[in-house]
Amino acid sequence: MFKVKDLRCEYQVNPIGLDHRSPRISWRLHATERAAVQSAYRIEVAEDADFQQTVWDSGKVDSDQSVHVELEELQMAARKRYHYRVQAWNQQGLCSDWSDQAIFETGFIDSSEWSAEWISAPAALLAGSDQVPMFRRDFHIDGEVSAARVYASALGIYELELNGKRVGDHYFAPGWTSYKHRLQYQTYDVTELLSSGKNGIGALLGSGWYKGVLGWDGKNEHYGNRTALLVQIHIDYADGRQEVIVSDNSWKVSGSPILMSEIYDGETYDARLERSNWSLGDYDDSGWYPADVIEQSKDILVAQENVPVRKIESIQPIELITTPKGETVIDMGQNMVGWIRFTVQGDAGHEVSIRHAEILDHEGNFYLDNIRKAKQTIHYVLKGGGRETFEPHFTFQGFRYIRLDGFQEPIRLEDFTGIVLHSDMETTGEFTCSDPLVNQLQHNIRWGLKGNFLDVPTDCPQRDERLGWTGDAQVFARTSAYLSNVVPFFRKWLHDLKVEQAELDGGVPFVVPNVLSEKAQSASAWGDAAVIIPWTLYLCYGDKRVLEEQYDSMKAWVEFIKRQGDNEYLWNSGFHFGDWLALDSRQDSYIGATARDFVATAYYAYSVSLVQKAAVVLGRSEEAEGYADLHTHILDAFTQEFVTPTGRLSVPTQTGQVLSLMFGLVEGEAKERAVHKLLKLLEEEKYHLTTGFVGTPYLNHVLSDNGKSEFAYKLLLQQDYPSWLYQVTKGATTIWEHWDGIKPDGSLWSPDMNSFNHYAYGAIGDWLYRVVAGIDTDEQQPGYKRVIIRPQPGDGLTFAEGCIDTMYGEVSCRWTKLDGERLDMQVVIPPNTTAEIRLPYASADGVTESGTALNEAAGISNVKAADMGVTLEAGSGTYSFSYMLTQPIPPLPQVKPFVFG
Repeated sequence: MFKVKDLRCEYQVNPIGLDHRSPRISWRLHATERAAVQSAYRIEVAEDADFQQTVWDSGKVDSDQSVHVELEELQMAARKRYHYRVQAWNQQGLCSDWSDQAIFETGFIDSSEWSAEWISAPAALLAGSDQVPMFRRDFHIDGEVSAARVYASALGIYELELNGKRVGDHYFAPGWTSYKHRLQYQTYDVTELLSSGKNGIGALLGSGWYKGVLGWDGKNEHYGNRTALLVQIHIDYADGRQEVIVSDNSWKVSGSPILMSEIYDGETYDARLERSNWSLGDYDDSGWYPADVIEQSKDILVAQENVPVRKIESIQPIELITTPKGETVIDMGQNMVGWIRFTVQGDAGHEVSIRHAEILDHEGNFYLDNIRKAKQTIHYVLKGGGRETFEPHFTFQGFRYIRLDGFQEPIRLEDFTGIVLHSDMETTGEFTCSDPLVNQLQHNIRWGLKGNFLDVPTDCPQRDERLGWTGDAQVFARTSAYLSNVVPFFRKWLHDLKVEQAELDGGVPFVVPNVLSEKAQSASAWGDAAVIIPWTLYLCYGDKRVLEEQYDSMKAWVEFIKRQGDNEYLWNSGFHFGDWLALDSRQDSYIGATARDFVATAYYAYSVSLVQKAAVVLGRSEEAEGYADLHTHILDAFTQEFVTPTGRLSVPTQTGQVLSLMFGLVEGEAKERAVHKLLKLLEEEKYHLTTGFVGTPYLNHVLSDNGKSEFAYKLLLQQDYPSWLYQVTKGATTIWEHWDGIKPDGSLWSPDMNSFNHYAYGAIGDWLYRVVAGIDTDEQQPGYKRVIIRPQPGDGLTFAEGCIDTMYGEVSCRWTKLDGERLDMQVVIPPNTTAEIRLPYASADGVTESGTALNEAAGISNVKAADMGVTLEAGSGTYSFSYMLTQPIPPLPQVKPFVFG
């Protein structure tokens, strides 16, 4: 059987509101035979579901491309629904049936299509108050509606209601962008929410990132001092008529029950101020104020690019605690991001509050110091009359524990539910192994992503920060691409990085969107996100358009570095974070011992090498040659500055060796010496790491790439401080900011900077998938068009398995050691791809595949001996290999006992 399935447009299933002028579609193939390949395809696009009004037909195209196929010649109209379907031919020329149809729908193609006006609450209405305004208006439906759409945005964050029901399932819309340059709008299908006769629409408008407090200095109004709303409703009647309802001065405004709602501080809600049925069509708003119409550009509006933030899951509490101080605390069992939905009963006017914290201190009391100035508190004033259920609107908290104040006894755990919110990225990766602590580590890595990928990639989700730190994002990007489909998430953020960068003459601010200062600085490893993340997305998804969109930004960054200091081939000036939070730092310093100009120049070389590769991919051969030449000069300058005549690195740290090896900065004897020095440094630390933000992501990779995987496994499996599993043994459910956020004696790191949900050190996830499970992509055929299966089994684990849902389908690899002498390996390769599979510690004549000799197995070719194993080529299919090991898997290194005398 050969069929086309899983149609997507711009990574989405049946998206509406696109403003892409040349959208791309992707599909997957289902095939029962091995080595299935597409030889041709045909796409039809129509305005109707019966495909009688075809507007574009590719005809039969001889190509194996099934991902990111651009609809180049399709002339799209604004606000139009298009139906599309695909059929494909396999390598034998067999044509599939048409796929099930899918749709995409355009939004506004041009800003001139907006007729709505920006409206705001009158200044006198809420003067001197943090109260959230509510907006409304009535309109009339006088016929059968065939389709209706709401297009909405805000300066602030909004929630819409239509006839008493919430519009959409987005939260924190329109999202956080660089508001001076770009502002997203959302599209909602509200056809089913309309009714004949009178209808009502309402909106709540919070301060959000636009007007609220951002950053640890307590500053607000980074983008403006007045929130505003923009709404445009398009109604298509069955008889062909169209009607447009817009935000204007006919809308009415009043104060809401939300007396305060801030990202950091939480929300205050007085249920006594609720207005029943306020978004219905027959509501009496005669006492409300007319909305103000304000001047605000609509030229910066763009359709939603990122997947929206949604309620993803709910968590039930595990324990009710009375602390030594007498506090009433609930343990949710998981460090999470979102809020608490709770039910309470009491007299009108009685107030209850919930505070949120990540940990209890070493005495078991509720601990708030590490969230600094962020209040993370929900205040709720009861309306009385029965059980009341509440959840917040325009705030989120990072927490595991909640403290209850004002709640009447007895407290019932079932009255409290944790609501997890984050950008609704499709989960793509799973990893498991024989060690339950490593599995918990993988769990913690995933929850680090869940907690910090909330519209922007934040550093932490709980204290007075929650900013889009570039360095954290780039070190975690490859891991995140295993865990989830992160292209829409990062693509939107990269667009903001690009416009922020334009204000810095090519430099990249520490955070994106930039709210730290008007004149931002740039730093190595942090600013290199401009280059590393686009390249990572290209590698993992084969998305050439990301490179096209970001190429000028990538170039601008390396050209910016060239202009720093007095040597265009070294970066030895300005501020740098260096190997941030490394354990070899000086006392009272967060910056590691690795020289900052060394780190800066190493990343400079790496980014130039990636820009050169991007230029090749984009066919810019002259620029590629120029960047290849620049890279050569940087390597020469690096050698002259940091490598002694005898081939020894002048920076004697773990991170120094790691970066020089990972980025290809040393060769020959200097490379051998760097590997030897790294092993020596590890031995001196009894096989514990001392690396910080820039060294940690690459440490295990460098060891494995240089034939020292047993040392990488040793680091992975260490349970005492400092190590990844140390956190796990201390009860962590997310990744910590510091290796010793909780110290071995139970005391805590300084509250100045001690997040317990900080994903950067979760970058080890990349190594778990790419080396332990062995799943990688080929740079020459990215996006898993050609899959690399190259696991490196290690001592300490008896099995490991990784699975990734790629653009082509499932890729998985599981290996199992049997009796220490035999290895079984199961591999899944999706249709329309090929794979290079390496069988470690195997000999070709000793391997069977599904019980058949390797040279007779279907779908397999080009079997040959390789370094410590066998490599082969495979087409799509499910394979089961079994063989005796040709040599023992190297044991974990042991700490040498100290000998006196």
